[in-house]
Amino acid sequence: MSYKSKDRRTGELFKEMMPFGGKLNSDNRWMKLHDLIPWEELENIYKKYFSHLGRPGKDSQLVNGLMVVKHQKVISDEETVKDFLESPYIQFFCGYEQFVTEKEIDSSTLARMRKRLGVEYFKKFETEILNLLKSRKIIKDNEQQIDATVFPANVTHPTDTGLLEKVRVWLVEKILEIKKKIKLKETIRTYSWTARKVYLKFQKKRKKKIKEVRKATKQILQYVRRNKEQLKKLLERAGDFVDDEIAKIKEKLSDAEEIYRQQLEMYKKKIHSIEDRIVSFHKPHIRPIVRGKSGKEVEFGPKATVSLVNGYLFLDKFSTDAYNEGSVLSESLKLHEDRFGKKPELIITDKIYGSKQNREMLGEEKIKAALVPLGRKSFASKKIEKWVKQKQRKRNQIEGFIGVSKVHRGLERLLYKNEELNIRLGLIAMNLSTAMARI
Repeated sequence: MSYKSKDRRTGELFKEMMPFGGKLNSDNRWMKLHDLIPWEELENIYKKYFSHLGRPGKDSQLVNGLMVVKHQKVISDEETVKDFLESPYIQFFCGYEQFVTEKEIDSSTLARMRKRLGVEYFKKFETEILNLLKSRKIIKDNEQQIDATVFPANVTHPTDTGLLEKVRVWLVEKILEIKKKIKLKETIRTYSWTARKVYLKFQKKRKKKIKEVRKATKQILQYVRRNKEQLKKLLERAGDFVDDEIAKIKEKLSDAEEIYRQQLEMYKKKIHSIEDRIVSFHKPHIRPIVRGKSGKEVEFGPKATVSLVNGYLFLDKFSTDAYNEGSVLSESLKLHEDRFGKKPELIITDKIYGSKQNREMLGEEKIKAALVPLGRKSFASKKIEKWVKQKQRKRNQIEGFIGVSKVHRGLERLLYKNEELNIRLGLIAMNLSTAMARI
């Protein structure tokens, strides 16, 4: 796919639609947002993701604009395209000078473009917007608040029997699919109906005793083992049959085998946790993150460290595995320096960041930290403690911003396959709203 820049010479705006010279209300949010995005700089980055051959790709401003619209309004790709066709303001925001009523872009194109551009492109997107905010002096960089959170992934709450049943159903589907592809006539006894009856009978019980749970788990494990071996034999018989779908099946089968191994080990040892436990078959990279919070003892999704700088929230670290946030303080400080050209004068963090190693590093960097001094209390340390308490009250800000990002920017449940991309686009939309309120 190639890319050709659009002719952006300005004419009368929406002349055929509006009788008064095609004027739009300059106070409209899309008009304000239009001036907060460096479209030309983004286009220069965007076109590097295309070759010089093939049919032309979609215009940079259209794609980038629709991504922002989607996450500003927290709507689906389909609704985003509908809103684009209905609103002259959104069309102007996306670089159009004539009102269009026909479909300019399909909703599926947005998903393909997210996959094509990837996380690295949207990191650059974030950097270009930040550069514009700094040039207009809409952001100050003296203070950095740091905290960690879990952004819940779009997975069902895992149970051993439920997870095994999903694996079993997938195995049976793929057995029938490959049998049809290689035109195999002999009967394969999957016992699918019998296994389904066992699972449904167990699920319908309101109160499940430990013996009943273990019995159902054992039965489904046996069906999974049977179907797993049947699928492996079918794949061997398929041999070098060239098919992309079979290659994907082989890759997914390794996840099914790992889930079976983990569940069998937990069943035999009568335990409920295991290292690198898979909790979702369709998202096997997601891990349980123990939080210990009231109502949310364990969360299922990526863990992230975020920084709040003058009302703007930035993603510092993303990981699908649990980690000690105190150990990544230096990463957050380095990223702040990359963003603003210098390290912060003051950081406000939770006490988990107050390790001896971190305190020594902050002392060497001459960075003030709102941390209670270690050791025996003195008159001087009591004064510092009072100052720390004042700053720690301010730390509530970052908790609030994280809450807003989840509730109002769609990060309460990450729907993209690429969770990091979902988080970055949500934070970009949130930061643009913050900037818009200040101009």
